[in-house]
Amino acid sequence: MAAKSTRQLKILEIIAKNDINTQEELVNRLKDEGFNVTQATVSRDVKNLNIIKSLTADGKHYKYVVQESPAMNATEKYRKVFRNTVISIRTAENLIVLKTEEGGANAAAAFIDKLNYEEVIGVIAGDNTIFVAVDHVDHAERVADMLDDILR
Repeated sequence: MAAKSTRQLKILEIIAKNDINTQEELVNRLKDEGFNVTQATVSRDVKNLNIIKSLTADGKHYKYVVQESPAMNATEKYRKVFRNTVISIRTAENLIVLKTEEGGANAAAAFIDKLNYEEVIGVIAGDNTIFVAVDHVDHAERVADMLDDILR
């Protein structure tokens, strides 16, 4: 399950940052990121994540986007994958350190950024570690608790 969640989180990240218009292109991007996937796997992920093709701003091309639905919007999809990717959350002074499944940190950090917590002044992600800097040592535990609540 963890590999699937990490892969799906990476898919969401890739289509958010790039105009991807074919599953083959998505497969190649995932392979560039170290995921050994087939087109069939990506096809299932696209369906599971409710990803559709939409016209680009120029109206001449198509790209993959997450279809917004009342049941689960893009933020909820990130939240679901975040829950399945984050392994631990610890504080150290005004830093919060999150450990994730391999390859999951970047997209999980993007989700933290989307939360727009007032106390968070910066988020840095590696492959499986995220550093969240908060504005004051007194706020670190509270933000860590809010992130931990998302895991439940």
